[in-house]
Amino acid sequence: MPITELLERNARMYGNDIALVEVNPEITENRRVTWKEYNLIESAPESPYRREITWSVFNEKANRFANMLLERGVRKGDKVGILLMNCLEWLPIYFGILKTGALAVPLNFRYTADEIKYCLDLAEVDVLMFGPEFIGRVEEIAGEISKNRLLFYVGEGCPSFAEHYDSNVANCSSTAPEIVLTEEDDAAIYFSSGTTGFPKAILHNHESLTHSAKVEQNHHGQNREDVFLCIPPLYHTGAKMHWFGSLESGSKAVLLKGVKPRSIIETASKEGCSIVWLLVPWAQDILDAIDRGEINLDEYDLSPWRLMHIGAQPVPPSLISRWKEKFPKHQYDTNYGLSESIGPGCVHLGVENIHKVGAIGKAGFGWETKIADENGNAVERGQVGELYVKGPGVMTCYYRDEKATSDTLKDGWLLTGDMAQEDEDGFIFLVDRKKDVIISGGENLYPVQIEDFLRKHDAIKDVAVIGLPDARLGEIATAIIEVKEGETLTEDDVNDFCYDLPRYKRPRKIIFADVPRNPTGKIEKPKLRQIYCGESVVASQNEINK
Repeated sequence: MPITELLERNARMYGNDIALVEVNPEITENRRVTWKEYNLIESAPESPYRREITWSVFNEKANRFANMLLERGVRKGDKVGILLMNCLEWLPIYFGILKTGALAVPLNFRYTADEIKYCLDLAEVDVLMFGPEFIGRVEEIAGEISKNRLLFYVGEGCPSFAEHYDSNVANCSSTAPEIVLTEEDDAAIYFSSGTTGFPKAILHNHESLTHSAKVEQNHHGQNREDVFLCIPPLYHTGAKMHWFGSLESGSKAVLLKGVKPRSIIETASKEGCSIVWLLVPWAQDILDAIDRGEINLDEYDLSPWRLMHIGAQPVPPSLISRWKEKFPKHQYDTNYGLSESIGPGCVHLGVENIHKVGAIGKAGFGWETKIADENGNAVERGQVGELYVKGPGVMTCYYRDEKATSDTLKDGWLLTGDMAQEDEDGFIFLVDRKKDVIISGGENLYPVQIEDFLRKHDAIKDVAVIGLPDARLGEIATAIIEVKEGETLTEDDVNDFCYDLPRYKRPRKIIFADVPRNPTGKIEKPKLRQIYCGESVVASQNEINK
């Protein structure tokens, strides 16, 4: 069943019930400047701002957009990019794209203008939807990307180089277009990164999306009474696929723009949220705010809140212990997944297994797992190997990259690139990452991109970027810098030079030292991690958070 049928079912059965709520106003960009300073989710000004739509209106908006796209020549198999902050329009636009048979292509809101153009070209995007936060970046490349592409602006104050979304959809039919869709049809392209740091386009079909909804609902038992609080950005497969549990159950979801502890607690209270998905730093910030007396839980009605769901990075056992002290009635769960496996859920801890905090769990609903050696053969329990996953949510391929696809997909198995081992009860623990991606506060950082930028400094001879454990963020990007002979360089000099990098990409720690390379010229990052970390990153994360 294509994922769009779930929306149409909800509109028929629960048409007058609230589907989506947006809390807090949008953040407008100071063109070309402040976007670099965005956090994972930028905190919004405190103000009484709230919008909502019913399932019927949600479906009607999706239909109007779908019909507008069809009128403008979009056909099955075309691609439509989404470059929006979380807002009430995001999901109706996403489903409107799917209803045409086109592919939705969500873009990371942190992409630079060049990265936006690269991804649009790689995924062969035909239409780009963008919001006010991105006017500056899109304007930089508008002359290039507007060739053979439609640009639609979502928000107030439409720039001259784009068409206005609202005015174009206003008079379009609210009836679903007669497009036949199957589970095998392509549905969406998401972006990851290869070893070079350049994004790779991940292709998924409708079966992947529909299965993710089944997985989420099966794992957390969403029913019609549940209210899901969604804070992470919807371009993440994780955020959207967790919301798919609400889609499967026909229940309400709240899109919160802002990560301040008080905002999270107040919204959970006012909206009667029963499921809240947090990242590790946000959970820590909430607990710290409670300990400092900034939040008095007695002032809020949190009785509907039943599940604290956390993920996107290793979860410190000490964090869950602290959380249970403050919220003893909460269930706890964590999932593991990749964009290549349509987000979280291919490995799942389970709310009944809190005694196994630190593990990522066992194979999720409808999934298989294997820990394998370099030949793809399963290792004995307790031995370390690469984690393989198999299931209906595995990507179709890396779009336009046959080699990367063949390296990653083997006989239906997805090679995750993560090293893991099973304990005596069959629970999977991550040991370290085979790839060099740094996960900091739930956001992926790609060392090559940071290294290439730093090498532009005249005083830098060589540089290597690795992740070091951090109690709050899981990992922090650390730059080991080898200075040219006769040159001087300070930490302040490096920080000043990195101002042109988006904040989340800037190294949080600078170490001046030699950069070891092997005989073939490759940086010996395992050696660096051994020197500065002492053991595996994941193991160190767990140790500092005990």
